[in-house]
Amino acid sequence: MDNSICQGYEDKIQSLEEEIKLLAEKYEDSQQESTFFSDEEILMSIKSFQREFQGGSKGHESLSDLKAQLESLETDLSFLMKFTGIQFTSHSKKTVEKTRNRTVRKHRLSGNCHSLSFQLEFQLLEMQNKESVSAVITDLSIIMEPVEDSDVSKFVSSIEEHGNLLTFFRSLSSYAEWYEHRRCTFLHFK
Repeated sequence: MDNSICQGYEDKIQSLEEEIKLLAEKYEDSQQESTFFSDEEILMSIKSFQREFQGGSKGHESLSDLKAQLESLETDLSFLMKFTGIQFTSHSKKTVEKTRNRTVRKHRLSGNCHSLSFQLEFQLLEMQNKESVSAVITDLSIIMEPVEDSDVSKFVSSIEEHGNLLTFFRSLSSYAEWYEHRRCTFLHFK
């Protein structure tokens, strides 16, 4: 009878430890999820930052530098979106594994390129040596809205297999631009 009581307690302890582990993972995930801010929230943050540093001239210099840097980045982003046609609508990342020399993060991206929408999910494995950091994309999954062309699905499968995001975005930009031209042309003749 003592063994069965001890076994019951051990089972209860083990189930509580598993529950604690799951709750700790959920908490860590919620802490590491990236947060998106609206334009209003960004402007409110800038205004509160300005109020904090109104006292000294050094604060004004750093604030003006930050504003100039922000405007430059916004201009660059706008140019890239117009040039490539790619607009990201959401991004989230979660750290899956972290050790001293190795970090694995799971990323989710969604957006559109001209009139085609896409979603990406991949893991980024970052390994740190003494002199450098290397990154490798693994477990790439691409979801695109259905298109009539079967070659696109073959292309996407090939990209997923090789994990080459640069090739995907370059090709997506060209394909989506011409897809939009074809769509407009066919609409014109209807």
